[in-house]
Amino acid sequence: MLEHIKLESLAESVAGAMPALDPTDALIAVQTYRLLIQGEPVRIDQVAEEADVSLERAQQVLSSWPGVFFDEGDVVVGFWGLAQPEMPHRFDVDGETLYTWCAWDALFIPEIIGRRALVESTSPGTGEKVSLTVDPDGVKEYSPTSAVVSFLVPERSFDHNVILNFCHYVHFFTSEEAAQGWLAKHDGTFLLSIEDAFELGRLTNQRIFGTVLA
Repeated sequence: MLEHIKLESLAESVAGAMPALDPTDALIAVQTYRLLIQGEPVRIDQVAEEADVSLERAQQVLSSWPGVFFDEGDVVVGFWGLAQPEMPHRFDVDGETLYTWCAWDALFIPEIIGRRALVESTSPGTGEKVSLTVDPDGVKEYSPTSAVVSFLVPERSFDHNVILNFCHYVHFFTSEEAAQGWLAKHDGTFLLSIEDAFELGRLTNQRIFGTVLA
């Protein structure tokens, strides 16, 4: 387990790589997540209505932020770690199947959406399954119980290449031993316990979204 102060520092680094949000921006982001998990592409006017902001404000911020993916018709199909198109980490919420860009996304997004997520992924190199039940207030169970998460401290602000520059380094592994060969080939990566990775998500959410989640 990492010391709390180290998780605090790591959360500062991750939050610092994200766009700075005022309370209105934070509300737009949270409502985008909550609409996206319903399983349909999200229209910007839906976000504006749920966040109680003008259509122009919602359009402006969503089009300016990195990590927002649009499909035809200017509907959102991917947003800050959560995607409707298939990606490596399966993320089931209330019967809807979505995907996350990296392992850690599956640990911090449940708090934002206020829902339980059933997560399924595979350990790089071995292809062995890792499964988790993640509630807004913590990870309830995971299998195997030796599972860990790889991580990377962001060295610059996240941009439109965030999946390549960050997410590709953040995976579930079945154990520390299973991760060692992969870590040796990826400079700067290290391991977090499942519990520490969830706590890191909680601390980072606090910094990015402030009181909006409350």
